[in-house]
Amino acid sequence: MEIPANNDTPSFFARYAYALKALFIVIMVLVLLIPASMIQNLIFERQDRQTSATEEVSHRWGYEQQITGPLLAIPYTVASSGAISYVYLLPEQLKVNGELLPQKLRRGIFNVAVYDAKLQLSGTFSPTALLKSGIPPSALKWDQAAIILGINDLRGIGNQVNMTWNGKTFPFSPGVVNTDLFKSGIQSPVSLTPGDTGALAGSFVMELSVKGSGKISFSPIGKTTTVNISSAWPDPSFDGAFPPKDRRVDAKGFSALWVVQDLNRQFPQSWTGNRYNIHSDDFGIKLFMPAESYQQSSRAVKYAILVIGLTFIIFYFIELSQRRAIHPLQYALIGLALCIFYTLLISISEQLNFTLAYLISSGLTIGLIALYTASAYKSSRIAAGIGATLLVLYGFIYVIISAEDQALLMGSIGLFLVLAVIMYFSRNIRWDKLSQKSSTAA
Repeated sequence: MEIPANNDTPSFFARYAYALKALFIVIMVLVLLIPASMIQNLIFERQDRQTSATEEVSHRWGYEQQITGPLLAIPYTVASSGAISYVYLLPEQLKVNGELLPQKLRRGIFNVAVYDAKLQLSGTFSPTALLKSGIPPSALKWDQAAIILGINDLRGIGNQVNMTWNGKTFPFSPGVVNTDLFKSGIQSPVSLTPGDTGALAGSFVMELSVKGSGKISFSPIGKTTTVNISSAWPDPSFDGAFPPKDRRVDAKGFSALWVVQDLNRQFPQSWTGNRYNIHSDDFGIKLFMPAESYQQSSRAVKYAILVIGLTFIIFYFIELSQRRAIHPLQYALIGLALCIFYTLLISISEQLNFTLAYLISSGLTIGLIALYTASAYKSSRIAAGIGATLLVLYGFIYVIISAEDQALLMGSIGLFLVLAVIMYFSRNIRWDKLSQKSSTAA
């Protein structure tokens, strides 16, 4: 006897339609993380292009500059081997007063911060440090002494450098006596009277105009080093081993004062050979570019899973409440729209500031999804609700990526609140009844 088929028995897919849709949403979110990771790679590529543009501008204008000196280098004969080495004498007092004249040079779509530094270096030498070095005066080659000044990129020098010391003028020429202290710099021979340590006393002064890009730093080589720098650049970043003792930063620019004692650094007033790293305690100023759009875009991409996941959850709850399913292709289109937001953000932020780019990109994305929802559900009320929810979500993400120090705290609290809201709205859903309803509908 043949048993007739029961056409009223619901299929597995009909019985668990809502559960399978939830599983599909999870899979779709994970799949959309692939284009999100590709967007992260796009950010890295654009950063590399920006680095290349900065390198090209710096190569023509001048790289970051390190100013070290002036200091006195005197050759001497090593008693044990007869070889020639150098003893280095640092200034007793060193004062640097100057102004940075900043510019923004454009290479393609990228801006590079450069400067022209107008500096005056002055101070005094003292024979005390030389006497403490332990080198016998008879071993010193006084007539081959030289004043040396370390400059990272000689192409940035904009004037003929001369130093006035004890009433005499000493012109500088390119090159250094050796590479014990630095690899690049300028020097001027100063023939001293043999054995006359008193000739080292007295004051010096010199003018230096040097171009560079991004950053300028100074070495605290004086027993007391005082550096006073001002500029019209409104966004400085004070870098290096020592913060300024006094500073002023406002919309008109900045001024900063450093005072460093020899007790604060890692090297003495005189030594021989390359025993110390003279750059170990450098400090200075970085011309900070406030529109770090790639860094902020990268941080925004990290929240892609949150934006996509919450958006899909919202549509899933709409399905449950309206009893009208959204086709998987519609989920895919909405997810792609959420991903395209990041490419819009990157491309627009290269032309405008990040805040305005974020506002335009999020506005376009929210508008597109809201219009698509209105067309799919034939309901302006649902579309307005989706748009308002996405507006709050994108606003929350912007607050997180803008708050660097409190980003983790705000993100954690925000996620907790989002989870609480989802749990609140889903508390009365009878999940067991959904299967029965879907079976009945089938």
